[in-house]
Amino acid sequence: MAKGGQGERQVSADDVDSSRATVLHVDMDAFFASVELLDHPELVHRPVIIGHEGGRGIVSSANYAARRFGIRSAMPVGRALRLCPNAVVLHPHYEKYRDASAEVMRIFRDVTPIVEPLSIDEAFLDVAGAVRLFGPPATIAADLRARVLKETGLTCSIGAGATKFIAKLASTRSKPDGLLVVPPERTIDFLHPLPIGAIWGVGPATAESLERRGIRTVKDLAETPRHVLEGWVGQAAGGKLHDLAWGRDVRHVSTSRIDKSIGHENTFGTDIRDVGALKRELLDQADRVAVRLRKAGYRARTISLKVRFADFTTITRSHTVPEATDLARRIHEETVALLDAADLRGRAVRLLGTRGEQLLRAEDELLGLWSDQEQWRGAETAADLAALRFGRGAVLPAALLERPADRERLADTET
Repeated sequence: MAKGGQGERQVSADDVDSSRATVLHVDMDAFFASVELLDHPELVHRPVIIGHEGGRGIVSSANYAARRFGIRSAMPVGRALRLCPNAVVLHPHYEKYRDASAEVMRIFRDVTPIVEPLSIDEAFLDVAGAVRLFGPPATIAADLRARVLKETGLTCSIGAGATKFIAKLASTRSKPDGLLVVPPERTIDFLHPLPIGAIWGVGPATAESLERRGIRTVKDLAETPRHVLEGWVGQAAGGKLHDLAWGRDVRHVSTSRIDKSIGHENTFGTDIRDVGALKRELLDQADRVAVRLRKAGYRARTISLKVRFADFTTITRSHTVPEATDLARRIHEETVALLDAADLRGRAVRLLGTRGEQLLRAEDELLGLWSDQEQWRGAETAADLAALRFGRGAVLPAALLERPADRERLADTET
């Protein structure tokens, strides 16, 4: 099936049988950095960080040369430069990434109409109906990788399996610039030796908690009785963990559209220069967006900030978070970091907006069973219940009590 050890990059052997591995997960390699390097070929072999220097700028992306130093997305740029002082910092150009994403998605849809984008740089494809035209899934995947490289100059990694879970896990194991096919009959052989952190949605905190219980590999998890897992983490999450440990995933690749984003923005009657006041407005917006996400049953992979200045010039900044979220605390952390990185230099702000994008259905996600953000879920859920009974504002963050109640807002808009 594959070459590579438990902790190594794995790629498929040429003779792998892919006939029933008809779900593909395509993941672009270091997407933002790779797009920028198309305009800077002289930097291809150097460590490159995408972000803004100074202030509290965060890493939007980093190429693999930089990642070898431990640099990761969402890390402060200052810390990244301490890890790798010779890294080159390039500013992000989000319009370039949107254009490149549109081109890549067009290539996918030339192969199959059943494409489910997960974010700007990854998608699921169901190629069962394309086999008669283009050959077995392994051939389709290899041809896709070659075509993406030829037409865009970008590399991608592809996983193929019988389910979305296995396909996504396989693409992760094959990165960068690889192809890994997991035939259904080899699913358990592939899955069970992996560390528990390989399970979709099991982050560092979750993995640490499971390891304290003696569960270190996916096999250990699979051999833990379902009722025991349910006792630890609840019936729904325990059941999902157990099913995934046995490679079971009933979800299909779906082309159905959901709301593209959920946002809230304010236009102020009096322009605001005070950064502290802006951050309090962002806290209120984060709360509003989080409540709407939870009501709709979505979580956001990307958090976006919009700032319009007194002269009507407008900037937008966004960041994709490691785990999709519907929590105000997490959304606010991201928008504050984006605001700090924008370096307003005392300019007066006319409009401020917060948006959750790249929405995922909450019921499909196994996220943060013991993560820091989940510690706040009970508090925010309790606030939701209080709002239903007593109206919005019955429970508010203390910081919002400092906000002037009479500040004029020309527009207070859900978007």
